[in-house]
Amino acid sequence: MKPPITIAVIGGTGKAGRYLVEELLNQGYSLKLLLRDPQKYPNPSPSVELVAGDVREYKALQTLMEGCQAVISTLGQPAGEPSVFSQATQNVLRAMEAQQIQRYILITGLTVDTPADHKNPKTQAATDWMKAHYPETTSDKQVEYQILTKSALDWTLVRLPWIQLTDEPAETRVSLEDCAGEQISTASLARFLIAQLSDLTYVRQAPFIANA
Repeated sequence: MKPPITIAVIGGTGKAGRYLVEELLNQGYSLKLLLRDPQKYPNPSPSVELVAGDVREYKALQTLMEGCQAVISTLGQPAGEPSVFSQATQNVLRAMEAQQIQRYILITGLTVDTPADHKNPKTQAATDWMKAHYPETTSDKQVEYQILTKSALDWTLVRLPWIQLTDEPAETRVSLEDCAGEQISTASLARFLIAQLSDLTYVRQAPFIANA
């Protein structure tokens, strides 16, 4: 039976987003995708509606979310541009409230720190390296987390290690304290994100996920 909801997807053409879109369609969902240039997305499925725009454009997000019941973002950082993450989430939360959408699922890096963390030396070293070499984006992702903590919506911020492009199934480990592996497959990530549509275990939390 086709799930009776439509998902707004942000970042649906990135390396994680493509697998997410494919898996959502495989599971029978209808989608609305936000794209800077819809002409670069050839032959969309009849279950996909394309919306032209950018996450920094509030009106585009309003259009994207009309008729949707949840939002999933696998937004990546556009090359050569200022960090987009905190501004994107501010706009998304505002549009969700306007459209009365409660569920927001999004990804970020393992560099984000939360009060629950007990990062092992390898995870902490990776966090410190990213902060030293990519200070703007890592700082902005931390601001994004702080924005989420002040929201009353049902958000889940999924923290990730290296993303591996593969359909191979693998056990997924989840923790609120530490990253239990060095990579996550795009297939595992897509399935975990979709599971959060109905699984409320990690509402208003930031779990790490990784393959065993």
